[in-house]
Amino acid sequence: MAGHSKWSNIKHRKAAQDARKGKIFTKLIRELTVAAREGGPDPNDNPRLRAVVDKALTANMKKDTMERAIERGAGNSDDTNYEELTYEGYGPNGVAIFVEVMTDNRNRTVAEVRHAFNKLGGNLGTDGSVAFLFSKQGIVSYGPDADEDALMEAALEAGADDVAEQDDGSYEIVTQPEQFLDVKEALVAFGHTPDNAEVTMVPSTYVTLDRDTADTILKLIDMLEDLDDVQNVYSNADIPAEIMDELNG
Repeated sequence: MAGHSKWSNIKHRKAAQDARKGKIFTKLIRELTVAAREGGPDPNDNPRLRAVVDKALTANMKKDTMERAIERGAGNSDDTNYEELTYEGYGPNGVAIFVEVMTDNRNRTVAEVRHAFNKLGGNLGTDGSVAFLFSKQGIVSYGPDADEDALMEAALEAGADDVAEQDDGSYEIVTQPEQFLDVKEALVAFGHTPDNAEVTMVPSTYVTLDRDTADTILKLIDMLEDLDDVQNVYSNADIPAEIMDELNG
């Protein structure tokens, strides 16, 4: 849910995720298991696992739940063979949508993803049809009340690439994906606890939406995120803050 009205978008997404926390935990357990299977059970030696553990902690997952998932992956006691795939398509008004999945049945998953696109006026595209519009970045977000000077100083000291003020007055600290956790942890050590932090796919261009199209796009994204096999959904929708607030209300 990237867009120029970042703060409203972040609040909407967090509210939607909180509403289906059980499903979020299921997705995180799958990620933990796969990461541990591929790179081992020690987060210090497995950057991917370290990143997933950070996500799970942010989502308030219990430590023993995480440990069981990691042990299952590292011990290969889970014989489910997950594939990591991406699907690309367009929603109404030409909004680009990029979907990351983990699945043990790609035929089931593609059918479910295609159904969501078709039901809400979009269409599933071919590989590469929208991927070129996105780049992977680490984003650490702060609200409009953050101290810009203090944040800038801490971010540069932590090794961030950029500090950008958004149209709505919020701030984004941009990092390379590989440096994301180090920068985030350094910022917290400096006393700047973020309101949101993630490695995400950032679009190079945006599509500004009116209320009706925004409502449809949000329903499409929510429908995709509600699928068991879908891990992440990214779009280049730019939903103005007043429209997002109205839809949330």
